[in-house]
Amino acid sequence: MSRRTSRQRVATLSALVCLLGLTAAAPAAPSATQQSAKKQPTSLLDSVPKSGVLRVCTTGDYKPFTYKDPKDGSYSGIDIDMAKDLAKSLDAKAEWVDTTWANLTKDLSDGKCDVGVGGVSITLPRARQVYFSEPTREDGKTPIVRCADKDKYQTLKDIDQAGTTVVVNPGGTNEQFARAHLQNATIKVHPDNRTIFDEIVAGRADVMMTDASETLYQAKLHPELCSVHPDKPFSFAEKAYATPRGDRDFHSYVDQFVHLATHDGTYKKYEAEWLS
Repeated sequence: MSRRTSRQRVATLSALVCLLGLTAAAPAAPSATQQSAKKQPTSLLDSVPKSGVLRVCTTGDYKPFTYKDPKDGSYSGIDIDMAKDLAKSLDAKAEWVDTTWANLTKDLSDGKCDVGVGGVSITLPRARQVYFSEPTREDGKTPIVRCADKDKYQTLKDIDQAGTTVVVNPGGTNEQFARAHLQNATIKVHPDNRTIFDEIVAGRADVMMTDASETLYQAKLHPELCSVHPDKPFSFAEKAYATPRGDRDFHSYVDQFVHLATHDGTYKKYEAEWLS
């Protein structure tokens, strides 16, 4: 073997030894599991118990599910009671965050609150923005009218006539339903859902189409008004609680909470207090 070849081999071996030494000294690259764990955001399932506060978005204008008393700002309703129980189960207290039907899912997505409640109907457009829990109840759109007109407004065709005024609250499924099914009737937008039924009583509107559960409750409050076939509404819907999209741990917990409450008599108890 020539001296030149020997020197080349020695140089090559020396380079390999140095390279191995550098590789051994270099810090190990984080594994995919470590990277995933590092990037994983904190779930509300952990942060709510730590803060002691569950922020609840609710409109406060939809009896019997959510109502904000204009005198003292207190909240009441079926879903308000449920939200208090949900907060308690997380070692927290409910903090109410005012919202509107048009902004409820946006406020939840923007992080202004942790859960949205108050007679919220599941719709596919909303489901693109937030997660929905297991349903609390079935519902559907049906008319509420002056009792003298109960036989007059039985079908959508009966309602969709020139000269009929249908009142709606802005931004929610009531307005969406009316605009999707009425071409001839006049649609009147009333900004305050808490006083909207007075429009029918006073004769400034003839019909409102809203969830059957609400028509039954409002008929109790207003003897002049009658719910039209609430057992056979025009549409099918389910009500549920909304949680932030992406937080699967918290969503699963709320889902389990609703499942238990709707099967152990808790939800029925709160419902009976308002609807019986």
